[in-house]
Parts: sequence; structure tokens; C-alpha cells
Amino acid sequence: MSYLTSRAVKALLALAIAVLGAVGLATVSTAAPVAHPAAAQVACGNTSSYKKVNLSSLPAQAATTVKLIKQGGPFPYPRNDGVVFRNDEHILPLCSAGYYHEYTVPTPGSSTRGARRMITGSAGEYFYTGDHYASFSLVDINR
Repeated sequence: MSYLTSRAVKALLALAIAVLGAVGLATVSTAAPVAHPAAAQVACGNTSSYKKVNLSSLPAQAATTVKLIKQGGPFPYPRNDGVVFRNDEHILPLCSAGYYHEYTVPTPGSSTRGARRMITGSAGEYFYTGDHYASFSLVDINR
């Protein structure tokens, strides 16, 4: 009987740990987006083949978005801005899950988020897409 009790206790402990882990993951995944820290690690892939553009050459809203990213918000689309960008198109360098985050670059006059986005990488990279992930440019945010 003590064998069954010990076995039952172990099973309950395993279940409790699994439930607590799931609750913790659910809490993390539903938390409000947080601004992405720049220069946290070394870039995961080669970006030399990307067209390089100066932030000043992009629509004015791109500079506003970069400013919001740097200050941690508030973002115009809080449910969408700062979320993990999965790179499903595989156009950006293939990096670990969670490496990229996306932010809306508003389009004046649009009733939706539009097609423009700024994607940040964990090593401080900024990529701009004006065509909803069909192409990307590497952005020099200091120019």
C-alpha cells in the first residue's frame, strides 16, 4: 500500500509541476509586449546581402516607430507591436525562436495596420518592410 501511495504522490507532484509550468508559460505568452532590448547579443546571421537604407530615407513614421521601440512604447497597436516575429517567410537570417520582434509602422490614412513593419533582432538589427514581409532592408537607425 505504501508503494501505491508513494507512486501516487510522485504522480501528483509531476502533475503539479506540469500545471505550474503551463501556467507560467501562459502568463509569459499573454503578457503585454515589452520593448526589445538592443545589442543584447551577437547577430545570428549574415546581413551583408541586404539593401542598406538610412532611417531618414524611410517614411517619417518609421523614425517615430524606432523612437517608440527605444523608449519602450506606448505603441499604436499594443496587441501586435513588440510581439515575436517568427520569420515564416525565411527572408531574414534564420535565428532562434524569439530572436526577432515586430512593430507597426503606421500608414497615414489607413484604417488598418497597413503593410509597413519594423523588425528588430536581438543583436540590435533593424529591418524595414514596406510590403508586408515580401522584402526587407537593413536600416541604419543613426542616419
